[in-house]
Amino acid sequence: MCTVSAKPALAVDLLNPSVEHEKRSHKLKRLVQSPNSYFMDVKCPGCLNISTVFSHAQTVVLCSSCGTVLCQPTGGKARLTEGSSFRRKIN
Repeated sequence: MCTVSAKPALAVDLLNPSVEHEKRSHKLKRLVQSPNSYFMDVKCPGCLNISTVFSHAQTVVLCSSCGTVLCQPTGGKARLTEGSSFRRKIN
């Protein structure tokens, strides 16, 4: 008597996960570990000066030239003030 056990196919592809799945998963459980945080250049809406800010800043960040508030801390990512623009730094 020969029993053949058919293994069911997985619902997700473990070697080629989707971008949405990688964003939702924990930073240590991704296929390639990568942090959730990053540095960004923030342009002050008043004086147009550019400052480097950490995405998960835990203190209030002020503009170095005019002193306006650029971002305020929350529980996770820092919240940018209205009118300020940013771009993610690359390396």
